[in-house]
Amino acid sequence: MSDRPTVYQPIAGKPASARGTRVPARVQIMGWLVLVMTAGLATVVLLVAEFEYRAIDRRVNSGLEQDVEEFRRVAQMGRDPATDQLLTDPYQLFERHLAGQYPDRAEVLLGVVTEAGGLKTVRQSDQGLDHVAFDDALLREIVNPPQATGTVQTEGGELRWLRVDVLPPSGSGQPQAWFVSGYFVDVAKADANDTVRTLLAISAVALVLAAGVSWVVAGQILAPVNTVRRAAAELTEQDLTHRIPVHGRDDIAALAEQFNAMLDRLESAFATRRQFLDDAGHELRTPITIIRGHLEVMGDDPAERAEVVRLCTDELDRMARIVDDLLLLAKAEQPDFLRPEWTSVPELTSDIDAKVRAIAPRSWVLESLGEGEVWIDGQRVTQAVVQLAQNAVQHTKDGAVIRIGSAVHNGSVSFWVTDTGPGVSHEDAPRIFDRFVRGASGARDGSGAGLGLAIVKAIAEAHHGQARVVSQPGQGATFGLELPAGGARG
Repeated sequence: MSDRPTVYQPIAGKPASARGTRVPARVQIMGWLVLVMTAGLATVVLLVAEFEYRAIDRRVNSGLEQDVEEFRRVAQMGRDPATDQLLTDPYQLFERHLAGQYPDRAEVLLGVVTEAGGLKTVRQSDQGLDHVAFDDALLREIVNPPQATGTVQTEGGELRWLRVDVLPPSGSGQPQAWFVSGYFVDVAKADANDTVRTLLAISAVALVLAAGVSWVVAGQILAPVNTVRRAAAELTEQDLTHRIPVHGRDDIAALAEQFNAMLDRLESAFATRRQFLDDAGHELRTPITIIRGHLEVMGDDPAERAEVVRLCTDELDRMARIVDDLLLLAKAEQPDFLRPEWTSVPELTSDIDAKVRAIAPRSWVLESLGEGEVWIDGQRVTQAVVQLAQNAVQHTKDGAVIRIGSAVHNGSVSFWVTDTGPGVSHEDAPRIFDRFVRGASGARDGSGAGLGLAIVKAIAEAHHGQARVVSQPGQGATFGLELPAGGARG
């Protein structure tokens, strides 16, 4: 058995499981908002309930202590406040004291006296508590414990009580009577419970409203995103014209702007590709047809074969030049087509003059040198001016005068080539820089593919400049570039 570790490879063609959730963003936004609000409202309800219940506890304890303190003062006086008679009987003391008390809704006051082995009570309470019976068993749970306060369960719910032991007149240490102040806690908490239930109902309504509002607001916020999604779904290679309306200056508007910019780039890229394919199909079809035709009729004669090979080689060279020019035009649409830098205009013009003199035997004249440095791509400008010089050569005879020059003025730099050829007609001038357009005069050798001046125009436009022609038929022509100097330095 091999000791090599087992490596598990994914099954070809099986897509990886998508991560994330299928829940729509609108639902997620609403859900998170409702969740946060639920947590906040729950916290508020709990805090309010805790505050209310603690306030009730304080109120109950304070009421119990106040009732007991009032009874102590009356017991210490030992006299009836109305008649000023001495009170020696605990039962009579309880009756006189309770007759002047007005208990709260949840409060009960009891005077308990031992009598014939049982317990006799004097009671004062709200009528709503009359149904609560205090039998001997319940009373003994209150008067027998050693502690002076506690709670017991009754028919009316939990009762919190505070007790005062009343000693007999003889001074015996065993109490025979007790004063009890009690509060039915459940009744006292009824208002707090109503408050909590009201808060819960309000919170539920608030959550429903928040869910509805968040659903509407999330829909409005995500509307541009949905527009982006629909626009992306409608995009095809044949139709990249859809754009998203941009409103406002927020993040969603920035997203829409970036998406529109992406569509602009895509449209430009597809247009460049279509243009390249159309141009290649248009221009390469002729040389291919020529090569195929010559190869099909080629005989066995060596001289004929050599001539066919020469013709085919010329056509292949022309195809190669066409492909190179088309690729250059396609690359002109890319952001890295230019590499501008500060360039000395007189040095660049002198270098161009030296290069064009090797193209053909013409009477070359350097008629002007611009001064200063400009922000351009010197290699691309050289390529464009050399192309203009090559175009001038194709339309002139040996020894003809061709002038080149440059100038820097008013924030721009100009390069030009002037020939003494047949010139450009008024009909051809507006479209002379388009692809595959040849002037009526045509090149003297008929070798041009009609892409040279298109390349010049592409280089000029990449610099945010323009290519121009000035000509009178029969009097030669001046082709030139006018480019922004980019803050020329003297």
